[in-house]
Amino acid sequence: MNLLIKLRKSVMLFIKFMITLAVMVMFMQVWISNYAESLFSNRGNYVVVFSFVFLFVTFSSLFSAFRIGIYRIHEIIYSFSLAIFFTNAVMYLELSLIAREMVRILPLMLGVAIQIITAAICAVCANMIYFKLYSARRVVAIFSDDMYGFELIKKMSHISERFKIECGINAERSTFEQIKHQIDRYEAVVICGIDKNLQKQIISYCYTKEKRTYLLPDTTDIIINNSYNIQIADTPVLMSQNRGLTLEQQLIKRILDILISAFALVITLPITLICAIAIKIDDGGPVFYRQNRVTKDGKIFNIIKFRSMRTDAEKDGARKAVDNDDRITRVGKVIRAFRIDELPQLLNILFGDMSIVGPRPERIENVFEYSQMYPEFELRHKVKAGLTGLAQLYGKYNTRPEDKLHMDLTYIEDYSLLLDLKLVILTFKILFMKESTEGFEKEASNVSKRDNDSENSKERKNEN
Repeated sequence: MNLLIKLRKSVMLFIKFMITLAVMVMFMQVWISNYAESLFSNRGNYVVVFSFVFLFVTFSSLFSAFRIGIYRIHEIIYSFSLAIFFTNAVMYLELSLIAREMVRILPLMLGVAIQIITAAICAVCANMIYFKLYSARRVVAIFSDDMYGFELIKKMSHISERFKIECGINAERSTFEQIKHQIDRYEAVVICGIDKNLQKQIISYCYTKEKRTYLLPDTTDIIINNSYNIQIADTPVLMSQNRGLTLEQQLIKRILDILISAFALVITLPITLICAIAIKIDDGGPVFYRQNRVTKDGKIFNIIKFRSMRTDAEKDGARKAVDNDDRITRVGKVIRAFRIDELPQLLNILFGDMSIVGPRPERIENVFEYSQMYPEFELRHKVKAGLTGLAQLYGKYNTRPEDKLHMDLTYIEDYSLLLDLKLVILTFKILFMKESTEGFEKEASNVSKRDNDSENSKERKNEN
């Protein structure tokens, strides 16, 4: 067992190889047994096998299916299922091209079901092996805001297989010697929201002691992390361009927005019609909901969505959605769960107000409120608001605005057409994941009040 632990990276790589091999063998069995017309008489068959492996590995990587031990097991199985589905969809077209006719789809569909079951069994076994090889690390959390620190500890405690948060330290109430003493007792350190000078000392100490470090970045960290390394004479320098998207990137992005939104509007037309009829029958109110939102350079536009709440939902003023919100209609619960209420935004994309990928378009009052708490919030408006994006994919309705800001800035700094493609593909992954549509907890629905209270307490402490 000790030898396996030393070679655990190689063991996990071998397991991923075996999962790929098992799924490939299942495909070949279906292919050889049912699609004789799509077989070559020579080495052409190797090309088909290579195509399957390449597509499966690519889609598995895009959907993070190989992140065994990192993501929850049901998410890993779901990711493998999506990878298998898309891989076989492309392979069906390839087999049809080889046969020069549309081949029967039923055998391949049965093969997909067998592949998914095989991958699920393999994923469960791989997950068990992972946690035998990688035991949960004993972690100490270092923070300056008790509320934020305890919230982080709660989040990490939900992943008990990976983290054992056994200690929390408020850096403002501890000396550096006390902090070092606690770091020595644990295997890893989480740092969030502390003084920069102290953060530098702690990171240097952890580096010396070979302690794994998890750092929650602020805006400056994200910008610096995406800087270029250049050399000026004998001095290494980090260069941040800080310009957002180039003119060429904006042009290509706009062309793709027009093509994708127009195509998506056509293929989703049946869903749009069914949804519109259902909303009208449900309570007789308007089908669409329009609201002012903010996009690139602070421009205000009218966003279009399917109405998912009662017509009088905001008679007492705007409120954030909460779990089991009684303002949501029966149809609204369904279309919100599957993000169907977002479909009309394809029109906003076609008209140029939004992009397929970008920061979530916020309400005017939210932008004003969040900008008061986080002045950097305006930096999100370097690009157009998007239908999907990092914050939409990895965040929830109840994710802290600061965390959403950091994800949006990461997207802007990391931007590439390949990243856009990856995020579009990942959007399919979250459509059936309930976690991404969670509302704010009722007792914590007013995020700004909590954060303002925290800021006010800091100010009072400084005044004293």
